[in-house]
Amino acid sequence: MSTIDWAVLITTLLAIVGYGVYKSRGAQSMNSYLLGNQSLPWYTVCLSVMATQASAITFLSAPGLAYTSGMSFVQFYFGLPLAMIVLSVTFVPIFHRLKVYTAYEYLEQRFDLNTRALTAFLFLVQRGLSTGITIYAPSIILSIILDIDTTYTTLFIGGLVMFYTVYGGTKAVSYTQLLQMSIIFCGLFAAGIMVVHLLPGNVDFGKAIAIAGKMGRTNAIDFNFDWNNPYTVWSGLIGGFFLQLSYFGTDQSQVGRYLTGASINQSRLGLLMNGLVKIPMQFLILLIGVLVFTFYQYNKAPLFFNSYELNKLEQSPYQAELKKIKTDYNAVFESKKQEVIKLDLALAADDKVAIDVQRIAVKKADLATKTIRTDLTALMLKNDAKAAVNDNNYIFLSFVTEYLPKGLIGLLIAIIFLASMGSTASALNSLASTSVIDIYKRLINKEATDKQYVKASRWATIMWGTVCIIMALFTSKIGNLLEAVNILGSFIYGTILGVFIVAFYLKNVGAKAVFIAAILTEVIVCICGFNEVVAYLWLNVIGCLSVVMLSYLIQLLQSKKMQKLS
Repeated sequence: MSTIDWAVLITTLLAIVGYGVYKSRGAQSMNSYLLGNQSLPWYTVCLSVMATQASAITFLSAPGLAYTSGMSFVQFYFGLPLAMIVLSVTFVPIFHRLKVYTAYEYLEQRFDLNTRALTAFLFLVQRGLSTGITIYAPSIILSIILDIDTTYTTLFIGGLVMFYTVYGGTKAVSYTQLLQMSIIFCGLFAAGIMVVHLLPGNVDFGKAIAIAGKMGRTNAIDFNFDWNNPYTVWSGLIGGFFLQLSYFGTDQSQVGRYLTGASINQSRLGLLMNGLVKIPMQFLILLIGVLVFTFYQYNKAPLFFNSYELNKLEQSPYQAELKKIKTDYNAVFESKKQEVIKLDLALAADDKVAIDVQRIAVKKADLATKTIRTDLTALMLKNDAKAAVNDNNYIFLSFVTEYLPKGLIGLLIAIIFLASMGSTASALNSLASTSVIDIYKRLINKEATDKQYVKASRWATIMWGTVCIIMALFTSKIGNLLEAVNILGSFIYGTILGVFIVAFYLKNVGAKAVFIAAILTEVIVCICGFNEVVAYLWLNVIGCLSVVMLSYLIQLLQSKKMQKLS
């Protein structure tokens, strides 16, 4: 990067951290440290909720996902507005009325300590693992810029976020996220304009989308019902609804954000606005990936977007094989470029016969490119069995650093850092609050002072920060980060949601029944997930409904048994 880009990046990061620390000064009580004195307006709640969900993974992986497989991922969010409505009507007023610090406190009041501890434990496992993925995402950026291993950059990013989260608590998190999301929206808008500007003069926005569409990259909507396809309208509306309801309703990283609202109405309005804005925002992020795909039909894309892994191969004994792959790749690109130009002309002439012929031709050329990349990754693994052969997360970053103007590069990289910092800080804050409120305060030290609990929260933040950094060091092998974090959540969120649904609506079901049902359900979900019985979004539906039905049946059997004994 240039000196200007470094200046923009460093200035933005320091300004965000300094602003958060300044606004959160004096957070010495549990209420101020964990709930921000419940004083924040709806727009801060909304942007904080969005920033918690929109991590660096979103801005790194989503364009890469659209580049490689199209825009179908947008359907993942179709259940979000419905989930926001349900949360606003049910969860929000209950949590506010009970004046809880965490979502799991309510479960002890409704059931017992065992149920509260089980759900808190499931949350800690899921959020701890997924936060490791969140920390890893921006470390990819530094590793490319500095051409060093992600181990060192992961340690730096994790340490930076830990600092202001430990110092300021939830107020520091929420205020930094307000500023972060404002910068993110501006930066993404600028990136979209620049991608279109860099296309050939005769290729406008409409034609760029048309070319990408003929090559299978604008498949945003799929009405087919397929249990094994994670991205359809039905999996998004149904499976996505259950996942989002559980994530926003039972995941402390999100509950902690809207509990900071100054009133029930402020929290509700923040959630509803998030439901309205999130789908268009995600659509635009994916659209940028599609535009980058079209750009690389006219400009030769890197043979492999992860330059660090490619450099290792260039210095290996397999240089001759790599040279042949590069020669084949160059020839295939030139051939594909000619076919794309012919498609461009056919579109301009509105010649439907020629368009159909060229659509087949460009898809065939695209497949040839994929075949060469498959040969390359096989060679990488031959050279190093531990090589990271999925470069999906590097696609957008590679484009940004190579083609965008000075200053904007620094801003966009700052955006990815800010997104990671926001979601990671929320996660660490929620992990600490759950550990202290649901475990330490309830089971270990019940009589400590408020000041001691704040101190314990800070130590818990440091502990979880360390755990998440360690997890991040093992994240490079899991493929697309955006999918990975959602798959991981689907193994647990459905079960937790089922427990809350029973708590709210099945008043006759007792603690023992729901506890047993939750354990049995988690076993069922893990079996279905590991054996890929259905696409991962459906695991949320299976988990939730299994807890509800099993707890009802177990309670029924218990009642009949008690009647016989009496």
